[in-house]
Amino acid sequence: MKRLVVGAAALVAGWTASAEAADMNYGGRAPYTVNQPLNAYSWAGPYLGGNIGYEWGSVDNNPSKPSGFVGGIQAGYNFQNGPWVFGVEGDIQAAGADDTFAPWKFSNPWFGTLRGRAGYAFSNVLFYGTAGLAFGELRAQTFGWTESHTTAGWTIGAGAEVGLAPNWSAKLEYLYIDLSTSQFAITGVSNGYSASVVRAGVNYHF
Repeated sequence: MKRLVVGAAALVAGWTASAEAADMNYGGRAPYTVNQPLNAYSWAGPYLGGNIGYEWGSVDNNPSKPSGFVGGIQAGYNFQNGPWVFGVEGDIQAAGADDTFAPWKFSNPWFGTLRGRAGYAFSNVLFYGTAGLAFGELRAQTFGWTESHTTAGWTIGAGAEVGLAPNWSAKLEYLYIDLSTSQFAITGVSNGYSASVVRAGVNYHF
């Protein structure tokens, strides 16, 4: 009987020691970390980038059709609600678009836009539409005389942007730009400018 009691006491002591050891191991174990889901890419926040592309257009009340390469910088800010992305973006472009017809040469040395953007993101791929204000210079030359006007107008377009890393993205974008007409003395008529722009760019997200 005495041996039975001693054996039972030893068994209980063993269980207690094992439980305490298990508690100590559990308390010292590193916390479990859940991996981020694949669709956790965020478009929210400010960004800054550059672009390069090509422009082709036409001049109101003149047969010339300026075209050439463009390049510039853009900056913006995105807000995100689930897959929906909204934001604002501004850009300024240097343009080499020009054309000569008979005695007139027209060129668009620069332009810029200030636009709203709205799109839908599939993880790190964003499809968006954009529209807003456009402004720029239309320059006319003939027989050694030069006249230029800076006017405002509107723009609309669409694009796609791909997140390459947490801070970098690349985009491809199309814009249609329409600048209002101005009375040119050297042509004797009102001339305006409209153009299409296709450009590729990169953005750094802060």
